Amino acid sequence: MRFATRTHAARIAVAASLLGGLAVNASADVITDWNIKAGEIVVESKLGTPPAIRVMAVVQTAVHEAVNGSQGNQASVDAAVAAANRATLTKLVPSLQASIDTAYQAALAKIADGPAKTAGIAAGEQAAAAVFARRANDSMSAETYRPHAAAGAYVPTASPAAPTWSQRKPWLMSSAAQFRPGPPPALTSDAWARDFNEVKALGSRNSTARSSEQSEIARFWEYSLPPIYDGVARSVANMPGREVAQNARMFAAVAQAMDDAMIAVFDAKYHYNFWRPATAIRNGDNDGNDATEREASWMPFIAAPLHPEYPSAHAILAAAVATVLKAEIGDRPTPVLATASPTAKGATRRWTNLDDFTREVANARIYEGIHYRTSTDVGITMGQQIGALTVEKMLLAPH
Repeated sequence: MRFATRTHAARIAVAASLLGGLAVNASADVITDWNIKAGEIVVESKLGTPPAIRVMAVVQTAVHEAVNGSQGNQASVDAAVAAANRATLTKLVPSLQASIDTAYQAALAKIADGPAKTAGIAAGEQAAAAVFARRANDSMSAETYRPHAAAGAYVPTASPAAPTWSQRKPWLMSSAAQFRPGPPPALTSDAWARDFNEVKALGSRNSTARSSEQSEIARFWEYSLPPIYDGVARSVANMPGREVAQNARMFAAVAQAMDDAMIAVFDAKYHYNFWRPATAIRNGDNDGNDATEREASWMPFIAAPLHPEYPSAHAILAAAVATVLKAEIGDRPTPVLATASPTAKGATRRWTNLDDFTREVANARIYEGIHYRTSTDVGITMGQQIGALTVEKMLLAPH
């Protein structure tokens, strides 16, 4: 999961990714339309993944509340959604005021002037203000992360990603540690040897065990910004017979689940501080396990993110999203799920059920050489727990 610097090419390619998602999900309403626009603005802002997910959680929550606030009072829902997006994005990514205002004015130009439009704008702005008021204490303390090193010894000097993210205020969890898992496998265990040797074989930069399709999957899921998950959610939002209020609530639930997933996974990551495969494999002779053999020059297929390994953040995100979407679909047939990725040159991938989607995301992290099997399994379990909590508090609760 790329939480720090992304290549310029990847940022430019996101346009192709979003267009690919639109081609797959041809129908749209005001919620999905603004979800795409907000995603484009967040990508343009060049935020890392955790901050970008936080922004989308605020935006989609305000949109949900704006739709609720505009119903029954003759207010324009379209104006309310536009105003909620503008008010939240302006405060969260002020450097992109011009892009935000352009999208906002284009949306308002399609709405007839009159009391409904005025009331809708007011409802959207009020919803945004209410969300910001409730999230006033959502902040991080000063960074205190200390690299592990003997005095005078060199260690890589890149700053770690999101070391204080777990100190944020969750949306739905009681605390960042509510779903903290047990520790990773002991280094002397058979499970550790299995994990070590699997990622060593499949995740190597020069692997002969990884298939061409597995390499494509790895490249696809190198990307981690919100639009890649929102594309899957839009596959559900575009099912026949859905209403704007349903989609507003669903996107808010998905976004809050993703943000809580980030809070939970960084709590666990920095609690256990477990080593990445590149470190472990180059030190395979120092882990006390005879079944793990050192490879002095081993490199992963993609560059590892700058934070501890355990558990997998992509796995927790995918499982949280899938759990919410399963509940949203209910007993109806699952639509074809699709999304696109700029790190795969805008390619689109499709799934016919959410379990396959979740497992592909988890497997990708092994193919990339940056996670172990146990870490992805644990991430899936955490994501399912957070997703279930989201369903209980967002989808099943009365509104």
